[in-house]
Amino acid sequence: MKITTKYITDHEYNSFNEQGNKVFIDMKDENKTGQSPMEMILSALSGCVAVEVSQMIQKRRKELKDLTVEAYGVRKADHPRGFTHITLKFILTSPDANIEELDKVTKLSLEKYCSVAESLKAEIKFETEIVR
Repeated sequence: MKITTKYITDHEYNSFNEQGNKVFIDMKDENKTGQSPMEMILSALSGCVAVEVSQMIQKRRKELKDLTVEAYGVRKADHPRGFTHITLKFILTSPDANIEELDKVTKLSLEKYCSVAESLKAEIKFETEIVR
């Protein structure tokens, strides 16, 4: 998997995947028109678990009318200001799935199936290469 991130201004960048799909990164304090990298982490996590939850509900032959995931992140006060706590609020509309089933699939999604959640828990080895 490869992502290429290109400079626009000191606080703005475009990131492209190998297919050319673009994400705009916006680190400005005011007049933001995009998400910051830390906001993107919450977006990636909530998107990943939403897909997993949706698929698991439907595999159980339950009807999913609507799904919203609200992600709340608490960050450290000192740099680097990584997340110390993330809360996910699932707002599910299903006429035939009960709370216990929904609770089970949300936990399974986070603990077993969502690769973003797994990556946030992992010790990742970083390498750099400088090209001029």
